[in-house]
Amino acid sequence: VQLQASGGGLVQAGGSLRLSCAASGFTLDDYAIGWFRQAPGNEREGVLCISSRGSNIYYVNSVKGRFTISRDNAKNTVYLQMNSLKPEDTAVYYCAANQRSYCSSYGSRYDYWGSGTLVTVSS
Repeated sequence: VQLQASGGGLVQAGGSLRLSCAASGFTLDDYAIGWFRQAPGNEREGVLCISSRGSNIYYVNSVKGRFTISRDNAKNTVYLQMNSLKPEDTAVYYCAANQRSYCSSYGSRYDYWGSGTLVTVSS
């Protein structure tokens, strides 16, 4: 059972990135998938989540209107589309899966975690 987050990189402010969270060893269909981030010197925070039914739930107001999550069940992958990126979005981003299907901003609710991918937004 494994989650693999990828797609991070260096981007200028105002740019876009799409992060991927690919699962192996289990099927993501019935899981809620959360994206978390941890900036240097900060605690990890829940950013947003997609429920098993496909609803986007936001935990950080500043990303509303800029970040969206989508699923591709055929590829067993969840995507985080990040637009209009800001320097304050710089962090390591992690995806996590909750087999109980509901979203939560608490990391302890999630069963599986990806390894993280670094997003750096330059001003």
